[in-house]
Amino acid sequence: MDEKQALEDLKIADFSWYIAGPSISMWLAHHGAQVIRIESITKPDELRGIEPFKDGIAGINRSGCYANYNSNKYGMALNLNHPKGVDVAKRIIKWADIVVENFTPGTMKRKWGLGYEEIKKFKPDIIMVSSSPLGQTGPEAQQAGFGLELVSRGGFTHFVGWPDQDVVGVGYPYTDTITPPIAVIAILAALDYRQRTGKGQYIDLSQHEVAVQHLTPAILEFTVNGREGQRCGNRHPYAAPHGVYRCAGEDRWCAISVFNDSEWEALCKVMGRNDLVIDPRFSTFLSRKRNEEELDRIIENWTMNLMAEELMNRLQEAGISAGVVQNGKDLIEDPQLEHRHHFWYLKHPEMGICAYDGPPFKLSETPGRLTMPAPCLGEHTEYVCTKILGMSDEEFIELLTDGVFE
Repeated sequence: MDEKQALEDLKIADFSWYIAGPSISMWLAHHGAQVIRIESITKPDELRGIEPFKDGIAGINRSGCYANYNSNKYGMALNLNHPKGVDVAKRIIKWADIVVENFTPGTMKRKWGLGYEEIKKFKPDIIMVSSSPLGQTGPEAQQAGFGLELVSRGGFTHFVGWPDQDVVGVGYPYTDTITPPIAVIAILAALDYRQRTGKGQYIDLSQHEVAVQHLTPAILEFTVNGREGQRCGNRHPYAAPHGVYRCAGEDRWCAISVFNDSEWEALCKVMGRNDLVIDPRFSTFLSRKRNEEELDRIIENWTMNLMAEELMNRLQEAGISAGVVQNGKDLIEDPQLEHRHHFWYLKHPEMGICAYDGPPFKLSETPGRLTMPAPCLGEHTEYVCTKILGMSDEEFIELLTDGVFE
């Protein structure tokens, strides 16, 4: 493929870690941006220690989670606590258009003198993104945190579970994945501003504030109607039936949603239970809601004898919203994802060939693509120093000997 990519001339210095920060540079890297991913051998990104590990073998370079958020990047080892390490970091920033970091607010400035006000003195048009849990200002800005905590603070945990039981929780740092696209939008806006004015700027991104926007209906319900939203399991206030139903096989399920009487009639026809259409317990939406327990029992007694894929296809053909609850194997084998070339298979130095999530959108003239697996720790340090930064071999060896690249 020889198409020029949309962000091919963009250069990014990525000082971030875990998911929320690295995902930002990854989105840009998938469309041609050149990214230097900076870590320290003495304190690597802790995401490298998160399962799953390829073939079940733990290792600093074997985390599938780390790999999936760091494709298309050069990996550089750099000890920022070494005085010469900060000097090298400044050279990378001078090379870069964008700096990405997601440490506790103030860390870049306080520990290494690399805050926005400091770096713009030697790189006036730099764009710097600081993605933090609660933003850079305010009485609680210094509170460190992770996505799983922000899921609760953002209100999501309150809504996940059954109405008569304790919260279940999301089980995933949801804010880590919804925040990066917003950061990318902000970066593109800042790039447009710089193109028009020649000036860079600082982007202060609050992951908490991104999360809150995704619960607008609950906020509106409270501010307008004074009602606090509650957990409702798999049900929906304006649909019945609405749930996830057991199917044939081990741990196989299918989600079914019926929002009006015509869909209900179609479901009854597929079930071979036209008698339910005129049954006074289920003939109207309100009656179905009143008898939802019995309704779910009747439906699951039917679905448990069918394969989930067969059930989904039959219902969809009848105009009923239905979907298999897919596991990892299902996703890899999903024909729609395969057609869209969602997964890219790249050969990693230690893990071998692995699947990576690709861009979820297609640009017709400048399609994104994955060309490099996630880097091993410090894999490209010499290349970055000598080929990108222009260091001589002698200077590189001297810094290496001094422990700058640890």
